[in-house]
Amino acid sequence: MASDTDQAEPVGGRIGWTGQAGRAGQPERAGGSEQSERLRDLVAGARLVLWDFDGPVCRLFAGYSADRVAAALVDWLEKAGLKELLPPEERDHPDPHVLLGAVHRSHPKDLVDEFEERLTREELRAVPGARPTAYADPLIRAWAALGVGLAITTNNSPRAVREYLATRGLLGCFAPHIYGRTQDPHLLKPDPYCLDRALDAMRVPPARALMIGDSPADVAAARKAGVPFLGYARNDRKAEQLRSAGAPVLVDSLEAVLGVVRR
Repeated sequence: MASDTDQAEPVGGRIGWTGQAGRAGQPERAGGSEQSERLRDLVAGARLVLWDFDGPVCRLFAGYSADRVAAALVDWLEKAGLKELLPPEERDHPDPHVLLGAVHRSHPKDLVDEFEERLTREELRAVPGARPTAYADPLIRAWAALGVGLAITTNNSPRAVREYLATRGLLGCFAPHIYGRTQDPHLLKPDPYCLDRALDAMRVPPARALMIGDSPADVAAARKAGVPFLGYARNDRKAEQLRSAGAPVLVDSLEAVLGVVRR
């Protein structure tokens, strides 16, 4: 099992906030105490933390490109004589979940089920090369030790999530509360279905939960579910996407969150 101290990305523990002059990943020149207080309030109010998986917990495709996965799925459709049913702009799309949605819109359920199973196999194949997000493992363990509920709410396969968490010794921090992709693509985020399932199962009101995510779909799902949101932006592109989606608070490293939890 890999160590908690493994650092997958360069980090600085800095906080970037939407609606301010600075960028996520760069410290603001003014109002730092107010910004830190907003982070503290989010953490202090959370009885349940809902984690998106690919991004905040790990980079699932760090060693097995999502582009490669999408290409393999398009190749399978082509061999089945079905590639022309995908809109041209989606045939080379780097997001496998977009391809799943495209297949769902234009194909019978049995083909959608097979496509989803193939995507799940590709995600499972990616697990051994997945890179843990810096400070995610100790943050998860710290929250669990404090008795804060933890759940995974993701568009990835729950089978891949369980496989990854088991390799890191983290499965017990979440199980059985892993809410991932079903065979109905309509229920992928930005639909709040997986968040609602977690809230209902753990009997926590939305206002007392916190979601950590890294995509506009995460922001939208949290908003629809009524759950406070903390954006994790590992680069400027992610930060801009989250800002544009209306994320109120961003961090460029989970070290800042871990520091609040430990204090």
